[in-house]
Amino acid sequence: MVVYMATKTISLEIEAYEKLRRAKRSPRESFSEVVLRATIPGGGVSGRELLAGFDASESVFSEAALDAIDALNANDAPPDIP
Repeated sequence: MVVYMATKTISLEIEAYEKLRRAKRSPRESFSEVVLRATIPGGGVSGRELLAGFDASESVFSEAALDAIDALNANDAPPDIP
């Protein structure tokens, strides 16, 4: 059985490509496997998760996060454009 996967072509600087290549555990491991294995900080909340929370009438933000958003909005001013 042949399984076809959707693919996306990306461009990398040589240094990034070499770093990715060195992260491979074996010559047979694909770059996709290396990327999926990677831990990337700052994942946050996806749009899908946010919508699911709204649909369930649940807040996906903590009270501290909501307070921080309110504080940022209170200090937000329009840009000085002549």
